Amino acid sequence: MQTLLDKHWHHLPQEEVLDLLDADSSRGLDRFEVQHRMERFGPNALTPRKGHGSLVRFLLQFNQALVYILLLAVVVKLLLGAWVDAGVIFGVVLINSLIGFLQEGKALRALEALARAMTAEATVLRAGEKHRIDAKDLVPGDIVLLASGDKVPADLRLMSSRSLQIDESALTGESVPVEKESEVLGHDTVLADRSNMAYSSTLVTHGTGAGVVTVTGDGTEIGRISELIAGAEVLATPLTRKMARFAHILLYAILGLATVTFAVGLWHGKSWVDMFMAAVALAVAMIPEGLPAVLTITLAIGVSRMAARHAIISHLPAVETLGSTTIICSDKTGTLTRNEMTTQHLWAGNADFEIAGVGYNPVGAIRQADQPVEVSAHPTLGELLRAGLLCNDSAVKQNEDGWYIEGDPTEGALLVAARKAGLDVSQTHERYPRLDTIPFKSQYRYMATLHADGDKRLLYMKGSVENLLSRCDTILGEDGEHLPLDVSTIHAKVDAIAGNGLRVLAFACRELPVGTAHIGRDDVAAGLVFLGIQGMIDPPREEAVRAVNICRDAGIRVKMITGDHAMTAAAIAGQIGLDGEMTPDEMPAVLTGRELETMADAELIEAATDTTVFARVAPEQKLRLVEALQARGEVVAMTGDGVNDAPALRRADIGIAMGITGTEVAKEAADMVLTDDNFSTIEAAVEEGRGVFDNLVKFLTWILPTNAGQGLVIIAAVLAGRTLPVLPVQALWINMTTAVLLGLTLAFEPREPDIMSRRPRLPGAPVLNRKMIFRILQVGLLLLFGSFSLFEWALLRGASIAEARTIAVNVFAVGQSFYLLNCRSLRLSIFQLGLGSNPLIWVGIVAMMTVQLLFTYVPLMNRLFHTAPIGLFDWVRILVVGMIIYVIIAVEKAWRRR
Repeated sequence: MQTLLDKHWHHLPQEEVLDLLDADSSRGLDRFEVQHRMERFGPNALTPRKGHGSLVRFLLQFNQALVYILLLAVVVKLLLGAWVDAGVIFGVVLINSLIGFLQEGKALRALEALARAMTAEATVLRAGEKHRIDAKDLVPGDIVLLASGDKVPADLRLMSSRSLQIDESALTGESVPVEKESEVLGHDTVLADRSNMAYSSTLVTHGTGAGVVTVTGDGTEIGRISELIAGAEVLATPLTRKMARFAHILLYAILGLATVTFAVGLWHGKSWVDMFMAAVALAVAMIPEGLPAVLTITLAIGVSRMAARHAIISHLPAVETLGSTTIICSDKTGTLTRNEMTTQHLWAGNADFEIAGVGYNPVGAIRQADQPVEVSAHPTLGELLRAGLLCNDSAVKQNEDGWYIEGDPTEGALLVAARKAGLDVSQTHERYPRLDTIPFKSQYRYMATLHADGDKRLLYMKGSVENLLSRCDTILGEDGEHLPLDVSTIHAKVDAIAGNGLRVLAFACRELPVGTAHIGRDDVAAGLVFLGIQGMIDPPREEAVRAVNICRDAGIRVKMITGDHAMTAAAIAGQIGLDGEMTPDEMPAVLTGRELETMADAELIEAATDTTVFARVAPEQKLRLVEALQARGEVVAMTGDGVNDAPALRRADIGIAMGITGTEVAKEAADMVLTDDNFSTIEAAVEEGRGVFDNLVKFLTWILPTNAGQGLVIIAAVLAGRTLPVLPVQALWINMTTAVLLGLTLAFEPREPDIMSRRPRLPGAPVLNRKMIFRILQVGLLLLFGSFSLFEWALLRGASIAEARTIAVNVFAVGQSFYLLNCRSLRLSIFQLGLGSNPLIWVGIVAMMTVQLLFTYVPLMNRLFHTAPIGLFDWVRILVVGMIIYVIIAVEKAWRRR
């Protein structure tokens, strides 16, 4: 028992499994052995991951290069006794750090959700008696009894099963419950095909079974996924990566300019104290203190817009990440498809029929060669549908949310097909009451039921085609006559139907002697009449087809990564049009998990790039595929709803979980949750994300000239040996008020009309391109000339230093107000956008002018910020500078549009 985790339990015979675990299938473990194993292996629970405490997480918010400069400025101001200045600067730093602190802790919540998913009770055999215990008290070697509705409490090697079916969709992506058995399987059998294993946190949907616990807690498959989540690196988003790179460039530029300013001042004979203050003033002036707050608020506005479109964002930078997404890796079941098995094809009386409609809503016509048919005119077709209705243990029901299935999805599809044909379920059961049943068993792969039809006794049977053909002597012809069985024709038809990705189920019947009340396996061994075939599939969402097309037009590729079968995945991919170069009737190439397993990293990167559909994929392979795409520089969005998707959701640049069908694990690991489980919502979210990034670029293009202009003014003053036109506290005032009152209004700018016809931004592209950098320098120089010239002009006219500085500061406020109108679009004029399309722009300008009047004329503000009242003609000159800036930029934009 030392190497339980290393055993391939599915490959070992039952006797060897029991021997390795020192277990007894008839009595279970005794109390003392359970205590001993509990001490040895620990409880059946996931180990919680230790993380930083709240205090440490908060302090880490200060671990940023630009913050260090501001904190240094605070220390210098305190040493010089400038308490107000120090308080203002530190207040800005504190607010930004609080905002960042509130955005963390997501990975810890994901692991807590996994732990909650493990919570269950179990029926266990101990000392020869059945007990109902908490699942965390299980140990390896326990014998667990399973029944319909149970959550599997640990990983089990099945010892016995009776019609046992388990829903493993959350773990493997399999869209229908898996039939379980206890037979030995091959060593290389993949997780999704291990029919003799039951895995922790999956759900028993039908039948009963018994199994021995092989591993518990962290050793289970769900425990392994927990480790994958904990070990999956959380990537910085494109925005945070670009902003970090931008911050470092800005840091080096500021430090370099501050050093040069300090050295030049000393060379001019200035005191080192004055020059040190000038260097501090330069640093404070050039740092965009309002940027983090406005960035967060702009993203939060994007979050609220997305929430209105059924997309909930749990990680703010994910808003922008959507806008730069180049590839969406989507799960199939429940994401691209409806997760509702639907019968689409019927073959009866040597004729093919199609059934319209999707899902469990029993509405849809039956057609033959595109012509509607009456089932009453095709007796063999009616008999095929009746067989699917009667040989069935499930039910189709309706509530306020729509139609749903109680039982097996495949049986649900048979019931819906019968109802579409006009068969009434209750009336059919009343006319043909069930007398006996041979339940489905995986080793036999069929189900049979006995029904009374007056004095007659009718046996109906469903199962795999191969199984039923060997028991049939004849086939029911078009008019209900018995014809010789042509096995080759049936196999050809099955291949054609299955080739379209449909799951095929065969049906047969037999009339038994009058008075028969019970049936056994001898009654179905031979002498049956083959009725026909029903082909079904979990159909694609119509809105998903449209969304995939829109994504393709936007330059975004969609790839399917699923645990389902290759043929089914290829068929759905063809119907959706994942490969835009193919027609809906064609199916793309598929790579399976087994093929991926043998690939080296370089080969996998090529395959991940070139292939559209991946099937039978294990959780760690989903994670590896995401990493392979990211190695190519792609910005990857991963959608999913199951436990098996969580590691890849966390590793992806943006993880997208389904809100209705998604597990809590997937939701907690994701950056975004779709409340309507609608793939088309992703397209809307991408559109919003692109709009958010557009507005952020507009904001940066608008705010940076203020910092550049203030920095240039200080440098120019030092080089000329003149008094500083702007003090550090005044620079902070301008930086914060303009950012919040003016810059923030750009966050409400409507999306530009061509936003979804653009290609995705290159992942490595800088936030600002050359045109934007040129415009920033252009406006910065205009602000320099405007503020410095008016500052010097005021001094020449005999104004005080305070009055001259007040004029210089107002040049920045007014100049930025006029420039704001230019930045509503980086290409179009304000008249093309519409003067009233964003009324908040005008509200912000009025608010900015109001606070500047307070800044200029209120005595308290004069004392705090070292300002003084100015005259009317000073305001006229300031407005002229603002208008000059607006006209020059408007002309430059018009020239570029030509």
